[in-house]
Amino acid sequence: MSVLDKVLTLRPGNVVARVGPGSRVPLLDPRELLRALESVPAALPCLPVLAKGSLPGLLRAARAEDAVLGLACPHPLADRGAAERFVLAVHAAAVEAEHTRPLFLQAGPVRVSSTDADVLDALKDGLFRVVDAGFALVSLELSRLTSYEAVEAVTALVAPLTERELSLEVSPPQLSAGGLLDACGTLLEGLSQWKVPPRFLRVTEAQLGAGDPDVELLRQVVELAGARGVAVTVGDLSEAAPRGLSSYVAAGVRKVDCGGPFGPLALRAWPAEDRAQVVAKAQAAGMPAGELLSMLEEGLPPLTDGARETLEALSFSEATEVIAALGARRTASGAMAFLAKPAGDLG
Repeated sequence: MSVLDKVLTLRPGNVVARVGPGSRVPLLDPRELLRALESVPAALPCLPVLAKGSLPGLLRAARAEDAVLGLACPHPLADRGAAERFVLAVHAAAVEAEHTRPLFLQAGPVRVSSTDADVLDALKDGLFRVVDAGFALVSLELSRLTSYEAVEAVTALVAPLTERELSLEVSPPQLSAGGLLDACGTLLEGLSQWKVPPRFLRVTEAQLGAGDPDVELLRQVVELAGARGVAVTVGDLSEAAPRGLSSYVAAGVRKVDCGGPFGPLALRAWPAEDRAQVVAKAQAAGMPAGELLSMLEEGLPPLTDGARETLEALSFSEATEVIAALGARRTASGAMAFLAKPAGDLG
């Protein structure tokens, strides 16, 4: 059995059900990649797919740099078919490129803004669809909730993931007088009492100090989370993020959601009149235009061949920068070799 064949046996059941047992694309739970790269000074790069035309460039960057890679669907609940279309688009692009490096797919962050029973029931139904679509990681954004509400919401929503042993990421709730560290500690303690084990704790650049992130505070968050077996993600990066990513890796961060430069890059692929339409709707919705693009793309005119090629090339360039800054070069081969070893033979 080849290394790839052995790694393919680690795919979660929901992934196999979606793409078929004959697929040769190693779509894994990021838990496996954390395990494989535990002693490697690198963070998992997770890049948003804001336009489907960027997929070939993102995958090509992972192959060129021999890197593990996460791909995020920012709005998996935008409509009933959004999550499934995303997974199938990634898989089709990977099959076409004969991509055999480890990938993981992230849904969200999914914003949770209420503990109303009807709201939570609707979100839970949506998360079941996300899991059925083939995602192995779901990120829940809890910053609009108090600590008590955040624990209540997560425990109400987590069944679709725990039933299939998939990975959960949570963000801190509203910050109180105790600041970020206290919010993180209170959330993790509350989830521990309810035996809900998140795989990642996601903090944002803004929470660390916009423009000049407090790396010492980040180290404290990493230490706090690590004591409970939880890895730390940094998300909501600025457009200039790649220049400062190495400091996050040095602080012990294990995953970075690198949305910063990819929104404007994707948006520029469309003609000015289409961009203006997206920008206007984004301003009305109070969200970044590039992020909203992922929800509106199918309603826009298709990209010209030249625009698609440019988007692919620019996506490749940005992704290679991120991969290098996170120390993720050559992580794919190392992870594959580790994961292919028989249990107990990890030397």
